[in-house]
Amino acid sequence: HSVLINKSPEELYRYWRQFENLPRFMDHLASVKTEGDQRSHWVVKTIGNAEISWDAEIVNDLPNELIAWRTVGNSDVDHAGSVRFEGTERGTNVKVTMEYRPPAGKVGVGLAKLFGQEPRQMIESDLRRFKQVMEVGEVVVSDATLLGTGYMAQRPGQPASSTELESAEMLPSETATNYGSEGRYTER
Repeated sequence: HSVLINKSPEELYRYWRQFENLPRFMDHLASVKTEGDQRSHWVVKTIGNAEISWDAEIVNDLPNELIAWRTVGNSDVDHAGSVRFEGTERGTNVKVTMEYRPPAGKVGVGLAKLFGQEPRQMIESDLRRFKQVMEVGEVVVSDATLLGTGYMAQRPGQPASSTELESAEMLPSETATNYGSEGRYTER
């Protein structure tokens, strides 16, 4: 999975390497805590807001080019991955690769897909939000977003279900944007 971002590899690498930044655009991440230069502790929100966590270590770190990691110790999830930053004439191609063995094996994969939390879907959404954060400075929120937060699960274009509309604190027509709309101002 990759995305072209109109920033230098140096700037993108520097931002990503500060792992505490990652929850800004990875909406499934509850937190990342750096434990030294090579280790970190990750907590992820899963189906039904349950949490799973793991410790990871960096196994390859090429400044401005690559960060590669793997889980260590007694982790809830066994995975490894990398992010590459490849400069082009039009910006930087950011490519994420991941391998993982989910909790509950194939059943866990099936449930994750059912609820839209399959890793491939999450990586694609995370990369879109990373691009927004780096190019615009925030995750872009549309007036059509139900809760005005931009963190509704992304899915193919379709109307909101009656359940989603009923649980929304505000309807899109009641939510002012943060960029010059009159009326109510939504604080983030």
